[in-house]
Amino acid sequence: MAMTQVLLLGGTLDAHVLSTLLQAAGLPATYSYAGVTLTRRTPALPTRVGGFGGVDGLVQYLQAQRITHVIDATHPFAAQMSRHAISACAALGIPLLAMERPAWQALPGDQWLHVPDMDAAAQALTPQMPRVFLAIGRKQLAAFAPRAAQHHFVLRVIDRTDETLPLPASSYELLIARGPFALADERALLQRHAIAAIVSKNAGGADTYAKIAAARELRLPVVMVDRPQLPARTRCETPQQAMQWLDSQR
Repeated sequence: MAMTQVLLLGGTLDAHVLSTLLQAAGLPATYSYAGVTLTRRTPALPTRVGGFGGVDGLVQYLQAQRITHVIDATHPFAAQMSRHAISACAALGIPLLAMERPAWQALPGDQWLHVPDMDAAAQALTPQMPRVFLAIGRKQLAAFAPRAAQHHFVLRVIDRTDETLPLPASSYELLIARGPFALADERALLQRHAIAAIVSKNAGGADTYAKIAAARELRLPVVMVDRPQLPARTRCETPQQAMQWLDSQR
């Protein structure tokens, strides 16, 4: 593909797979990720780490690097980065594709309470949920601090760091693990910790779905944080479809 220069905004397993496909196809591309997670998969492309400095910074980067196509394969909840990509690409007339895995859908037996954000998720916890599994990472834990006197939290994060979490130390247990997680293991975890409810982002994908299936088996409620709303954009679901889109741009 003559003169193609791709910027892949990554951080997900699908982005890692796409980086391998781009490298195998010999397409010039750069993989960019925020750098929040310390334990990460090594992509097959040249990488850059960190933010761009808002929309203006991203515009400058796209121009300086002569980027011709942008693929947004960030996490479905990385809304700020996605909005910046939409604005920067629109300003420069650069084609943008969002590779977005489908959201999970409730199945018979699921007990989901849909909420729009983490503050609403914290407010949704009831006295009948004394022990709560927070499968949300560490960035938005502050929303649950006001509920620490009424609930005990089990947190699962990817990295072990020295960062002080915004919760009273006596109010939580910290688990360090990275998916994919097996259904039997998730069921055992929920039972071992006497979990009464789960708070989860609707991330989609198979890596972390087992906790949702386990909650269904154990008849546990799931406070499901819905994905942020983003402006309309061209989308696909898989790395293979992203490669087809690039091919169609020729």
